Amino acid sequence: MLPSALKKQLAAGLSEGFVLKRSVFQECLEMYPMQEWNALMQKLNGLNRFKKKNNDFIRKFTAGVKQVEIDANGRLLIPKDLVGFADIKKEIVVASAINIIEIWDKDKYESAISSFDDFADLAEEVMGNDGE
Repeated sequence: MLPSALKKQLAAGLSEGFVLKRSVFQECLEMYPMQEWNALMQKLNGLNRFKKKNNDFIRKFTAGVKQVEIDANGRLLIPKDLVGFADIKKEIVVASAINIIEIWDKDKYESAISSFDDFADLAEEVMGNDGE
């Protein structure tokens, strides 16, 4: 069940549906509004499929992709294979990640958030270069 505030924020995309997939870097799921997913697929479509690395990337990136919908009560059914990938046990965290939603097992999320040794250093490295 999605929180009502999040459901309101996603209202524009509810009719189009969403794509749910495995995260590339974390043991969580990523939920893309259909508009975001289509834009990403346009980008992937530009890759030369005759290069093995590109083909391997596309296959791995789209493995387990499922189109999902949020029902009128704000419920989202997560397919079992994706629940297994994210090792979701009981409690989940639904976290906004700019243009997508991340879905985590609560304990894994807490562990991932607390694993940053020095977030200030990471923030400076990623966001501190004004010229980029």
